[in-house]
Amino acid sequence: MPSWGEILREIANKEIVWAKKVEQGENLPHPCDVVRREYLMKLHKYTGRNTIVYATSWTQAHQIPPEYITITEEDIQGFMEAIYGLEGKELDLILHSPGGQPSATEALVTYLRKKFDDIRVIVPQAAMSAATMLACAANKIIMGKHSSLGPVDPQLILDTPLGRRSVPAGAILDQFGWAKYECEGNQESLGIWVPILQQYGPALLIEANNAIELSQQLVNKWLREYMFKDIEDGEKLAEAISKKLSDHRYFKSHSRHISIDEARELGLLVEELENDQKFQDLVLSVFHATTITFDLTAAVKIIENHEGRAFIKLYGHPKQDE
Repeated sequence: MPSWGEILREIANKEIVWAKKVEQGENLPHPCDVVRREYLMKLHKYTGRNTIVYATSWTQAHQIPPEYITITEEDIQGFMEAIYGLEGKELDLILHSPGGQPSATEALVTYLRKKFDDIRVIVPQAAMSAATMLACAANKIIMGKHSSLGPVDPQLILDTPLGRRSVPAGAILDQFGWAKYECEGNQESLGIWVPILQQYGPALLIEANNAIELSQQLVNKWLREYMFKDIEDGEKLAEAISKKLSDHRYFKSHSRHISIDEARELGLLVEELENDQKFQDLVLSVFHATTITFDLTAAVKIIENHEGRAFIKLYGHPKQDE
């Protein structure tokens, strides 16, 4: 398997020739795109399955506004571009994302499931939050020893005196419950809690509760309909997993990483990426080429299939369709 450094050198060598030809007026794709697409095609030829990479630059060192690197409604356009012209009902989705909007994730799952009957979600590094929800809509998840999923407890964006903050919906409910307990018959505690609770707007408790229920319902539904559709007691397993994944009290932090062993302990159907060495090599080569693209270009989100059809989001630039 080419390492990250070897793929970087491969791209750098191509860049020398590419730069000279561009200076001469030729319009050529960037070497990052060339190398990434070569490995995507090699992976497709090895598996015989449609292959799409959906990755964002959320683990890179630079700071990018969340709307550029999370799951949003715009991603439907990207997947429409990547799916256009593909034949067959099998899909391998290489997923690297911090998550995003549950409603956008629901729309994306609905679209993908109308197009494909058998979906494998491959996690080369991490698929967190709503990206974990997306993985739960697969027939099977493939993870490496280094890969991670994450809790799906919803986060609410609140404007507070300290600025805009992302707050776990479960923590909001717990805080109100704590305040109610301490303030019953205790005027001194009431005086302490009132300034804290005033920062929350009306109907926030209902919004928080609804967000938690939506997260659980979606994960439960997708697990039952796809991953566990042929498994005895699949409904009970789906319910247990959906509750556990959305339990803020259990995970303590929305950014907790769930390893392959922990994912299996939860009951998810997960295969090891390392079971097939050539498959692992090709998947990680695609992933390395993708992250290097984020390092060397303005791209911050890539949705691309094995035929080279791509929707590429550039930071500070309009979207680019190829």
